[in-house]
Amino acid sequence: MAARLTPALDAPIFGALAPLLGRLPADRFPRHDELNALSMPSVLSGGGAPIRFVPPAPPSGEFSAQYEIRIFETGEVQTRPDNWHDLFNALVWLAFPKTKAVLNRHHCKEIRARRGALLRGTARDVLTLFDEGGIVVASADAELSALLRESSWKELFWTRRADVVGSMRFRVFGHAIYEKALEPYKGVTAKALILECGPALLEVPLERQLAELDTRAADYFSGEGALASTRTLPPLPILGIPGWEPANEREAYYDDRAQFRPGRSRMETTC
Repeated sequence: MAARLTPALDAPIFGALAPLLGRLPADRFPRHDELNALSMPSVLSGGGAPIRFVPPAPPSGEFSAQYEIRIFETGEVQTRPDNWHDLFNALVWLAFPKTKAVLNRHHCKEIRARRGALLRGTARDVLTLFDEGGIVVASADAELSALLRESSWKELFWTRRADVVGSMRFRVFGHAIYEKALEPYKGVTAKALILECGPALLEVPLERQLAELDTRAADYFSGEGALASTRTLPPLPILGIPGWEPANEREAYYDDRAQFRPGRSRMETTC
């Protein structure tokens, strides 16, 4: 994309959206009808309504609650024109429709159960954190998955760098992460949903891979246990992923503890 749309969209961090980005206008933000033309009949809200992208309505009451309920009941995703945050949200609906539908269904269930409550509760915090800042990690190596969970960043991304390139795939889900990636900075951290898989899944065409990861992520979030704590999914500093930041081609890059913080257990053993 050119002009108002930055050429950075061909960076690896946008990989999960590549098939969709290639179908958008090259020199401007897409209109609502152009986004809707990309949608399929199988892209449904948590309530089963076909997803459509529409102009935003004036907010009333708790906007986030009304926003989710409207999607659930009507399938209408309020999307501000010429807005990166909302454009990326729309594209994630198209790239990960099953997972987005599950999140929307949970949101509505929680909103209705907690109507009148001053705080939105842990479940909605979990949903929002992943919706805004999630990343799906396909891993064909359990040892690498363990290193990620342990926040062993240098060992994972430098010592085992070749293994990560060969045995892991990182697909950004959170639309706020995509927005931050337009002007990336140290410290951008995503919530990682690690999905163990066989090596074959890593080599299939991207759209087939995304469909499988979407199904598995939706299955994960369909379980109530997924919403028990905001700390269930480990943090992942995305600029440490090999190939996602030119500076991480140097070993010393991973010595920056402000960006690559050790996990709690490692802090206890090294302090």
